[in-house]
Amino acid sequence: MAEEHVETKTEAAPVEHAAPHADPRTARRTDASGRRRGPMAARRKVCRFCAERVVDVDYKQIQVLRAFMTESGKILSGRMTGNCAKHQRQVRRSIKRARNLSLLPYVVL
Repeated sequence: MAEEHVETKTEAAPVEHAAPHADPRTARRTDASGRRRGPMAARRKVCRFCAERVVDVDYKQIQVLRAFMTESGKILSGRMTGNCAKHQRQVRRSIKRARNLSLLPYVVL
């Protein structure tokens, strides 16, 4: 009779894998809590009108409105300024009113 030779393999140590992510690009840029990491990690912007508890954005406050415009006169997005949706709409409306009344320029050349 032929002898049966049974090889026994030793189990290797389990390999530690990172949690599977749907998108591998975001897996590299975020830590376990989902926040951005590294030197370019930006803090979440807070709406300055909500922080100061401003009810309405006034079209006559030109210096406040200029903070939400580019040097060329374009209105900055809420993503750039950190405004919430409600106050971004009020800023947009106030800038357009101030432009209409010639308090702010439409375009700076």
